Amino acid sequence: MKNPLKFLLPRRFFAAAPVIPAVRLGGMIAAKGGRMQTVLSLENCAALLEKAFARKNAPAVALIVNSPGGSPVQSRLIFRRIRDLAAEHKKKVLVFVEDVAASGGYMIACAGDEIYADPSSVVGSIGVVSASFGFPGLLKKIGVERRVYTAGANKVSLDPFAPEKPADIAHLQDLQRQIHKIFIDLVKTSRGERLRDDGTLFTGMFWTGLTGKELGLVDDLGDIRSVLKARYGAKTAIELIAAPRNFLGQVKQAGAVCAPFGGGDWAAAAENAVKSAALLAEERGLYARYGL
Repeated sequence: MKNPLKFLLPRRFFAAAPVIPAVRLGGMIAAKGGRMQTVLSLENCAALLEKAFARKNAPAVALIVNSPGGSPVQSRLIFRRIRDLAAEHKKKVLVFVEDVAASGGYMIACAGDEIYADPSSVVGSIGVVSASFGFPGLLKKIGVERRVYTAGANKVSLDPFAPEKPADIAHLQDLQRQIHKIFIDLVKTSRGERLRDDGTLFTGMFWTGLTGKELGLVDDLGDIRSVLKARYGAKTAIELIAAPRNFLGQVKQAGAVCAPFGGGDWAAAAENAVKSAALLAEERGLYARYGL
């Protein structure tokens, strides 16, 4: 006779083989996003990571990474939280790269004890970039006078409506070099002797998963289902840990539903729409950098 409780309790209580919790970490990495666009940050993935690592009988936690990068701070915060949870719960972390784990996305992937990728995945881009536009002659051409008042000689730098200053550029490049070194040290510590001594490894270049394996950026090629079943048995199940949703399928965050227009505040809705459109454009630009 079948157990009547089997349909009421989570599958992991009755599984004859291990159930591996999996968390998706995808999208552009940034601290905040508009309501129409979900970004990857510590704030919106911390609870999912906590839940996954809390699975007592799971021998490992699987992370599915699909990110072109973004904020170096948020990338490192997520990396650090994963490693802290792995040490606290004594669990192995297996990372599976889908389309891309580049720049900050690769930094997060380095939180894995092992990294797997598809042969066509894009990995690497261990570098730092800043991009903007300059319009020093635009205001004059259209007859607009710009007025900026500051206290502090360096309060305004890299103003897109003023000519570039060599000192501002030098300062920005110094910041980039420091962040780049932090990134390089993290990768070297994480990957260790698996990295191949290659002169292009930390130049910001990116590669396919196939070449990434040769360089030591990934451990092997494979997908989450095949790798987990080969390691833990053919009956191994994967439990996707996802954010709760309402009856419309919308993700609930901080007690609110993520929707383009909510609460009847049309001014706030319009502002969120503009911010979300900007985030979409920025994210599209990040993916386009890797031919995606």
